[in-house]
Amino acid sequence: MSSRIFKKGLELKHAVAGMLAESYHSPLVEQIKADGFRYEAGRLTLHLAREFGFCYGVDRAVDYAYQARARFPDRRVILAGEIIHNPHVNQRLRDLGIQFLGDPDAALDALVPTDVVIVPAFGLPITAQQQLEARGCTIVDTTCGSVLNVWKNVKRYAGDGLTALIHGKAWHEETRATASQALQLPGGRYLVVLNRIEALAVCDYIRHGGDREAFRERFGPAASPGFDPDQDLARIGLANQTTMLMSESMAIGELFRDAMRDRYGEAELAGRFRSFDTICSATQDRQDAIVDLLKEQPLDLAVVIGGYNSSNTCNLARICAERVPTYHIAGPDDLLSSTQIRHRPVGRKEETVTTGWLPPTGAVRIGLTSGASTPDNLIGIAVEHLTRFCAPIVEA
Repeated sequence: MSSRIFKKGLELKHAVAGMLAESYHSPLVEQIKADGFRYEAGRLTLHLAREFGFCYGVDRAVDYAYQARARFPDRRVILAGEIIHNPHVNQRLRDLGIQFLGDPDAALDALVPTDVVIVPAFGLPITAQQQLEARGCTIVDTTCGSVLNVWKNVKRYAGDGLTALIHGKAWHEETRATASQALQLPGGRYLVVLNRIEALAVCDYIRHGGDREAFRERFGPAASPGFDPDQDLARIGLANQTTMLMSESMAIGELFRDAMRDRYGEAELAGRFRSFDTICSATQDRQDAIVDLLKEQPLDLAVVIGGYNSSNTCNLARICAERVPTYHIAGPDDLLSSTQIRHRPVGRKEETVTTGWLPPTGAVRIGLTSGASTPDNLIGIAVEHLTRFCAPIVEA
């Protein structure tokens, strides 16, 4: 039985609009926007970044998930992974009765044709998509358009005999799906580099060669099966996970351009190196907005809201931390009190609780932003908490 695949919604956008607004919108946030993205209460002055929160791709993915539940009320609806990297949103979907692939009674080999499976905004590796289609399930594909654009470039690289060199996190759902696109054509290959340090190691190999087995051991699952650096780095095309830090992706691109020029000369560069800017516009807009805010406003601290496994949120926190004390929180519940905050410091993998994070007296200037997976209602709740924490002390 062939699968039925929905890629443009299920014609129930208006039917679920009210439920989405009730779940994720915030009148307080709308008022802050109308007031020039500035909010004052008591001793608090809060500056909200001009681009923050749900992007178009995330909004669309969540919308399609709600439409799927409404369209198939009597059928089992299963997410093939987190719809986005936000625990609040994923829990809301569970509350609607949507299961997640891998739940005890929702294993891949137990899927049947009557099941409805939602592909998350990150997309799926080709093999996983093929397995779903082989089960005959109805598929609701919410893969973000920006991700599809990266896939198109990676497939073009493979078709032209170039290795896709991807700046991203090899374990991230989006990067795994992107890397799989390189394997669609015979001889397709990829290599994922996480950061500047890894990029420099690859550039050194391009220039001077090295120990092939040591290279393979270092990059392991970040490289396509049978990756041979002596052959597969001779012609490369750059791409990236759409949520990486734009400035880092650009810098890594220049490192590889220089390495290929040094090895092969200017005359051969065009045939051996290609690069396309595949940072999504929403990610770039949010990064630009927080950079502008940090330049324009004197701040005492910044609060960044979003899942700890959200790449774009982590990069917003990195940008802020270069300028002011920064607290990356998963949600407003991490604002414990005026004296304590639960957060994950930039560059760390563990949460911690910091005491004395807010100045106890005097004016407090806070910059606030959120990742593309964070809905407005969580921003609104965070503002309410900060308002309470910064209320003037009333003398008895």
